[in-house]
Order: sequence, then structure tokens, then C-alpha cells
Amino acid sequence: MADGYEIRGNTVRVYFRFDGELCREKIGAATDKNTEHAKRLAQIINYEIDAGTFDYARHFPDSPRVKNSTFGYYLDLLLSIKKNQLAASSYRGEEQKSRAHIRPKWGSLTIDKIDHIEVQQWVQDELSVKLGNKTIKDIISIMRQTFDLYSTRNKTAFNPTTGIKIKLPDTPDPEPFTLQEMQKIFSTPTDRIQELNLMKFMIWDGPRVSEALALAWEDVVSVEKGIIRYQRAKVLGKYKITKTRRSTRTHTLLKPAREALQAQFRLTGQLPSIEVDITDRDNRTVRKQKIRPVFLNSQSLKPHDGDQNIRERFWQTHLKNAAVPYRAPSQARHTFISQMLSTGVVPLHWIAQHVGHTTTDMIQKTYGKWIKSDGADMHATIESIFKL
Repeated sequence: MADGYEIRGNTVRVYFRFDGELCREKIGAATDKNTEHAKRLAQIINYEIDAGTFDYARHFPDSPRVKNSTFGYYLDLLLSIKKNQLAASSYRGEEQKSRAHIRPKWGSLTIDKIDHIEVQQWVQDELSVKLGNKTIKDIISIMRQTFDLYSTRNKTAFNPTTGIKIKLPDTPDPEPFTLQEMQKIFSTPTDRIQELNLMKFMIWDGPRVSEALALAWEDVVSVEKGIIRYQRAKVLGKYKITKTRRSTRTHTLLKPAREALQAQFRLTGQLPSIEVDITDRDNRTVRKQKIRPVFLNSQSLKPHDGDQNIRERFWQTHLKNAAVPYRAPSQARHTFISQMLSTGVVPLHWIAQHVGHTTTDMIQKTYGKWIKSDGADMHATIESIFKL
């Protein structure tokens, strides 16, 4: 074995110590020409290492050591971990952002060569001109987690995303429907009866859209009394257990929601069951279950995959026909909560429990909006309580 290169069997390779590790790289067959090349290359590598200019990828671009030191390698590793941790919809969002924005820019680069200034300029000069702050923040979060994963193997590694902060705009206020608008919505004729029943049900009970779409007749304790149990959700066509244990809840419907449920029973209550896969909260365990969905597509008589078809094929047109400004189906939940708040008498804790929140904070900060035109006369209410 000569200094810096060696012949093993029929091949010649160079060896050197880099970043505290002994590295060996194959040059080729053990010919005189390759042996002489290995000798010269070993001298060059050792000189560059001493000078601090050695670039592993430049000398050995196809080396497994190089491929395992790229940002893309650790990004793939992170995504493989997240695939077993996140719900399918959440993973899909992170994978899409990684594929569309992160990998093209950073995937092939050696991870420890990426610095803070490069990342900051990328955010300012490229991402900021085409993406919203929420998306940029998500992208930086994925990058930060990738560098954190890398640091578990390289303890002294610096995370170049440190100090990069993306400010988000204020959360848009909810846009609930007023009682007057609801009267227009439910009195406007349509041939999409099941979709109208679905919206009436959601507006007067406040479930997440995903929870309403996943509701099955097996979840209905009593059609007559309107007692139901939310225990699953449906996102991007896939069934899963509800978001949190608190979200699994049983309660009695208000009269309009109960009427919508009873109307649906006449349409879908006697249909045969279908077998579906339901993913548990660990996002790994999948169980098969036979269910009879409550709400179906009026035209295809098949379950809805999500709210896109409802928005595009029914809701937009129906609101236009009803002369009501468009708001997404998700505003049904806002509407229920806001209407409850506007009464001035429904306790926040009751509302939170009804819609599946652990505290009242989310109700106050995100969903709730006082609808003045629909609210109770609070002055008269207070005077009545205190007998003023």
C-alpha cells in the first residue's frame, strides 16, 4: 500500500481522511495508467484538504458518500419519516411543496455547503414574488426540519434557516351567512337536493366539512330525535378517524339539522353499505369498515370525495341563483358558531364542546363572529336579568 492509494484485487482506489473519517474511493481497474492517476489524485486531495478547498462532489460525483451528503438525500429521508407520521392530506402538501420548490433549488447540493445568505436571498428574490407568506413559511419549515435531521448525524452542523422569519398576514375574518341569507339559500329551488340538505345540516350543526361528508347511518343513534355521533372524517377521498379524541362526539341536532337528516334518510337511509378503509390517528393503522354514507352526490349517487365538487357543481351556482354573495362551504361551520354567539345566551363552553374543540379560545379567536343583525337585544336582556 502506497501513501494515499492502494490496489485491492483488480481495482485501484485512493484513500484519505476527511472530516475525521477515513474515506476510500474507487478509481478503476488496476492498470498502470489508473495507478499513476490515483497516485497524483491522492496528492492533490491531501493538498486541498490541508488548504481547506477540497470538494468531495467535484472529484467523486457518483460516490455514495456524495449522494448521501446532498440536501435531497436528507429531504427524502425526512419525507419518508413524515409519511408514517402525517395524515395523507398533510403529507401530500409537504411532498408537493418539496417537489415543486425545494428540490429543484437545493436537492443536488451538498447540504453543509448551503449557507444562510443563499437561503435568505432565495426567499426574497424567488419565493416572495410568486408565493404567499403561508406557503413560504411551510417551505422554510420543511427545510429547517431537513437541516435538523442532518444535524442528528453531524452534531456541529449549522442550520442556515436559523433566523429566517416569515410574517403571516392577519387571519381573515369569518364570513358567516346571516339568517336572511339562509332563508334565501334554503328557499331557492334546486335539483341537487342532497347537496342542499348537506349545507342545511352543516349550517345548523357546525361540523367540519370532512366530518359531514364522512357521516354514515351507522353513526346515527336516532333519526327521529336527531342524535348522531361524529367519529370519522373524509379528506381527499380518504376516510380517517376524527382529528382529535375531542372531535369524536355525540349530541342532539337542532331542528333544521334534524329535518335535513330526516330528509336524507328518505333518500339514502335504505341503501346498501359500502366497504371503506379508515386510517387511525397514528396514520398507519388501516381498518376496513362497512358504512352507509348519509350524504351522496345527487347526480352520481356516489359519496363525495371532498368539497370541490360541491363548490364547483352546486354551491357557487346555487348562491348565485339565491342572490347571496359566495362563501365557501367551510363557512357553514362559522355560521353555526356565529349564530350561537349572536343569541347572547349560548355558553361558549357548550359551543366548543358541540363543535369538538378542547377550549373556547379557538371559538373566540377564529370562528366566532357576532352577527349584529341576528343578535339579541343585549341591553334589554341585561335589564331583564337585573330587573332594572
